[in-house]
Amino acid sequence: MLHADEVCRLVGLGPEELATIARVFPLVTARAGSMPPVVRIDVPEHRGELDIKAAALPGEPGIAVKVSTGFFDNPSRGLPSLGGCVLVFDATTGQPTAVLLDDGYLTDLRTALAGAVAADHLARADATRAAVVGAGTQARLQVEALQLVRPVQHVAVWARRPEAAAALADRLADRLGIATSAPHELAEATRDAHIIVTTTPASSPVLPDELVPAGAHVTAIGADAPHKQELDPALLARAAPFVCDHREQSAQFGELRGALQVGRPPAVVVELGAVISGRSPGRTDPDAVTVCDLTGTGAQDTAIAGLVLSRLRASRP
Repeated sequence: MLHADEVCRLVGLGPEELATIARVFPLVTARAGSMPPVVRIDVPEHRGELDIKAAALPGEPGIAVKVSTGFFDNPSRGLPSLGGCVLVFDATTGQPTAVLLDDGYLTDLRTALAGAVAADHLARADATRAAVVGAGTQARLQVEALQLVRPVQHVAVWARRPEAAAALADRLADRLGIATSAPHELAEATRDAHIIVTTTPASSPVLPDELVPAGAHVTAIGADAPHKQELDPALLARAAPFVCDHREQSAQFGELRGALQVGRPPAVVVELGAVISGRSPGRTDPDAVTVCDLTGTGAQDTAIAGLVLSRLRASRP
């Protein structure tokens, strides 16, 4: 059994972790291994949710079953919004091998790394300006992970609570040594952005199409339930291309669901794994707007849990 502090010591935002998550997407697109549908339990009276994701992947010695919680009133109680744990079973024998009491850390980590993978394959090569919508832990991690793939020099933070946006902007400036701002208007935050990341639990679009400049890449990570939506469907229709981590999940509870619901589906829908493997083109025009919807997959959880245990074994005499 590993607790959160031990897990944090073993994995972080590094190049090997990035490569570990990047390798997962082509496997997901090929439908390799076994990944059952997400199990979800809503707790509306406490603005809460519980999700169970799992996957067995070719070549992975373990099978991870991840239980994650999101209770979005928790900050007012002095608690983090996200929590959970990961159970790992031996892929050969089915015997339990580890319990990772990570308090949601691995979910935060692999989500941030997935955002960096999306930007690496879809954002302009010369992208240096980013905007993040939201001011929580994931907003911070997304910006930090972007540093692995693009030389981001300025980050604008926008959130519904201006004081939270300002606090995150200050923290990022201190932590990364880059220029930051926390404009009061979303339009100002996105005006010159090359990369825009949305990190909210919004139930209606927070990013209008008209606020996304030509040439920008947008990564949306907040929609992971049928009642959630961060992006204007017109933005998906404009995307060239619209990319998702898993087509069925995006259509069921991601950004694609909202577009289909209003009859404005994207002209082209491809999975990120197809872009990474070269089966589908990503950005083909520097002035195009690209969009990636990340709903999160059990395959990512199995991969990052496998890296934790591999490093744990390597650290022991």
